[in-house]
Amino acid sequence: MAESDINFKGLHHMALVCRDMERTVAFYTKVLGMTLKKGFDLGNGYGQHFFFDMGGGSELGFFWFRDAPEAQPGIASPGNLVGSGEGTISSAHGSMNHVAFKVAAEKIDEYRALLIAKGVDVTPVVNHDDVVTGKDARKASTQTDKTWLQSCYFFDPDGIMLELCADLQPGSPSVDLPVNADGVKANGQTLA
Repeated sequence: MAESDINFKGLHHMALVCRDMERTVAFYTKVLGMTLKKGFDLGNGYGQHFFFDMGGGSELGFFWFRDAPEAQPGIASPGNLVGSGEGTISSAHGSMNHVAFKVAAEKIDEYRALLIAKGVDVTPVVNHDDVVTGKDARKASTQTDKTWLQSCYFFDPDGIMLELCADLQPGSPSVDLPVNADGVKANGQTLA
């Protein structure tokens, strides 16, 4: 992989669109416990823009636009949660699929329980194994020596998929060849 001329420091912010800013502020401050850092109205009654502190210098931004179209789950956002067993998490080109918040590995079960206690529907913890594509399953029911990440998933009030994600070990540096718009890799292989 080529070395970047840009020295990235991590996620600064993501900007998402909500249906109800008041409900969004309540969820992210009272349920998730984030600090609301800034919020302002956009000119000419166009909408609002608010920012929450995610820790580590990263922020989560939300817009509320007066003219925003309704959400279209399964098109502009995932219709299902990872690990729910209820279908795919596909979303349309150009959409934001999910936001992953980095958490300490020893806290993921505790944080999941806290969310459930606050009435949030959260998936079981998913063990993401670091394996060679096609050799072994990427997800396991229990943590093993191959488990790279642990995650649990839930939706916010606007249907945005959120993830609590804990690193358990460094992932391998292997990278599969990317596919083109037709699903074909540079070596001619297609996805099975």
